Amino acid sequence: MKVLFAGGGTGGHIYPALALARYLREKEGADVLFVGTARGMEAQIVPAEGFPLELVPVEGLTRRISLKLGRALYLAGAAVFRSRRLLKRFQPDVVVGTGGYVAGPVVLAAWLAGIPTVIHEQNVIPGLTNVWLSRLASCVCLSFPGSEKYFPNRQKTVLTGNPRATDAYRAAGAPPPAEPLLDDRRPVLLCVSGSQGAARINEAFSAALEAVLASCQVQVVYITGRRYFAELSIKLSRLQQRYRTSLHLLPYHAQLPMLLARTSLMVSRAGATTLAEVTTLGVPSILIPSPNVTSNHQEHNARLLADKGAAVLIKEEELSAAGLATLLVELLSDRKRLAAMAQASKALGVPDAAARMAAVISSLCRR
Repeated sequence: MKVLFAGGGTGGHIYPALALARYLREKEGADVLFVGTARGMEAQIVPAEGFPLELVPVEGLTRRISLKLGRALYLAGAAVFRSRRLLKRFQPDVVVGTGGYVAGPVVLAAWLAGIPTVIHEQNVIPGLTNVWLSRLASCVCLSFPGSEKYFPNRQKTVLTGNPRATDAYRAAGAPPPAEPLLDDRRPVLLCVSGSQGAARINEAFSAALEAVLASCQVQVVYITGRRYFAELSIKLSRLQQRYRTSLHLLPYHAQLPMLLARTSLMVSRAGATTLAEVTTLGVPSILIPSPNVTSNHQEHNARLLADKGAAVLIKEEELSAAGLATLLVELLSDRKRLAAMAQASKALGVPDAAARMAAVISSLCRR
């Protein structure tokens, strides 16, 4: 089996593809090739994971008529021709598009060549590119129930979940990380502010910490993001000395699923990859969607979990330190509610997502 993945730009497009690629290589002995751009995160991440990567120059289309739009259209056309040459050389059985500028030209080239194609939509509300590409795709794999209504041909859609969930499920079964050292007898509050950090979340959570630590017998793991770690280490130094065994400040953590497996409540953004991990492991959450994303998709992601009782949604413009502190203390003091949220979260999880997508790909190979 030979599978070509097209996607990139952000981690949300790359990590699910890598999770599925690892699964296909391990379980099916698949030969895998990635196609991306030099400007996206895939240029560093994919080769580091041991997969070959071909680069195709392409840029996003703007909605205004301009020289930039003309350049983007020219690059898109050139990318289709370059993609056809790549397809002819690699001869994949299936092409999988996971999002980003590069997915469009590659999926289009595959369709023109008569190669079966799969699109994976990570968010509740699909992007316009995936809606358009769904007309060409053989199958559209969804991460969340309810997303099928946004596609013109619902019969093409199948709920598979996000393959990143399978990575999280496997990692959670491994021994706990050496750092931070946590006490199994006390609940864990985890705040993840993103790899670089989110200013508003850090501002509110750091100000709410003292009230939470004073009111609850809880251990806090606070992942600030690299950009804000030094600043917050100084700001919270007194609190760290006072709650030496209860407050753990980190800039980043490479084994987040292992921490999630120990987490009683999580505060984070509402990116699709994060929610795939959270629901697979059944973690209750307070979700603060980023307002700086296309089509406000993080709020739609968070609202689905909130409507199911798995999370509490706070819009960033409504976020305050006092309000967050009150909510955290209420939730951490109510074991029954946390247990119900955990159960609702786990009901949305799809730990076998990689296997489900692999089955879709295998069926297309047999056609």
